[in-house]
Amino acid sequence: MANIVLKAENISKQYRLGQLGTGTISHDINRWWHKARGKEDPYLKLGDSNDRSVAGGSQYVWSLKDINFEVKQGEVVGIIGKNGAGKSTLLKVLSQVTTPTTGEVKIKGRIAALLEVGTGFHPDLSGRENIFLNGAILGMTKAEIKSKLEEIVDFSGIAKYLDTPVKRYSSGMMVRLGFAIAAHLEPEILIVDEVLAVGDAEFQKKCLGKMKDVSSQGRTVLFVSHNMAAVKSLCDRGILLINGKLDFDGTQTDAVDRYHFMHINSNGIEHHGPVFEAIGNDSIRIMRLNILPRKGETLSVFSGIDIVVNFYNSLIGKNIDVTIEVETFDNVVVFHNGTIVTENNDSDQGIYFLKFGLPEKFLNAGKYLLSITFGENQRHVLYHQKEIISFEVYPEASGSNSSVLPGIIIPTFNTEKSFKKN
Repeated sequence: MANIVLKAENISKQYRLGQLGTGTISHDINRWWHKARGKEDPYLKLGDSNDRSVAGGSQYVWSLKDINFEVKQGEVVGIIGKNGAGKSTLLKVLSQVTTPTTGEVKIKGRIAALLEVGTGFHPDLSGRENIFLNGAILGMTKAEIKSKLEEIVDFSGIAKYLDTPVKRYSSGMMVRLGFAIAAHLEPEILIVDEVLAVGDAEFQKKCLGKMKDVSSQGRTVLFVSHNMAAVKSLCDRGILLINGKLDFDGTQTDAVDRYHFMHINSNGIEHHGPVFEAIGNDSIRIMRLNILPRKGETLSVFSGIDIVVNFYNSLIGKNIDVTIEVETFDNVVVFHNGTIVTENNDSDQGIYFLKFGLPEKFLNAGKYLLSITFGENQRHVLYHQKEIISFEVYPEASGSNSSVLPGIIIPTFNTEKSFKKN
């Protein structure tokens, strides 16, 4: 199709594990020898999947495996997944910073990529010189770059340091200048990695607004972020990577929902094995964490909700507290509160039982995330797990999703009424 500007065909990227100088040259020679004889690369059949939680038996790992998708002109695509899922590797392949082990990337137009802090900068050159250097790399003339210089400097907010070598910039300043260059030199495709998280909240908001402007001009944006609210508001399409493989490609809302439900325990946690194998650390182990309806079998706005926590504490003579936080799938915090479990330094080793009760008609129908923190003296964190549980509240006990009212909570008012007849 004429409006396809980027196409990834069977993209795979293999890396060798371990330290440098452990046989890589011999492997390269072996690869060359097979290629010279017209034979397949002998190492393509080797390698474990990109799952960090499982120890592999191979010296090779597939950071990406058989990735296929197309991007149309003007699309804003969010690429999401857990840390280590292959997102940054994919962007490096797409922006031609690294080559794929197998497959091919077809690109129509100029690409500007902001992959990590300082990418594309020469440390000994000033900010001004790096602007011209990056523009030249993109194929722009000196006159074109000059016409954009004032906008770039104004957007980045580093006018005072424009003629200072960038090696003296803070990471935030580098990100500001890097994004300003990438967004203002009019690339057909803008690729932005998670580096925006380095900037402050005001600059992040400014960058998101600029990416919306870029997309409205018919240019394409590929955006990697762990901020699901930003992905939902900015993107019109989402790609989910799991262990280096493309798991889902569809609307941004469906992609974010799938990410949450696949990576978070939606059915609760119940551990029945040895204590040391439960989720947690040497101080705290979570034996059970459930979200239960107080009435009926379905979480609904009318049932009331109990958050049940059973945890093993290995510390003696400490003040233990537990805090829970509930937020929406758009990362809007609904509430953050907790309780003191033991006082006067009287904790002992063993399993503690807690139940947090939420009244009925408190949480509105919708999908939620729960985070939990175990602390000492309400100051020192013993164990924290963000977004450990996901759950859904339905508008009716039957589980119907119809007639959902807007808002996060459903307050019950103490209404006072009066009437006076004239």
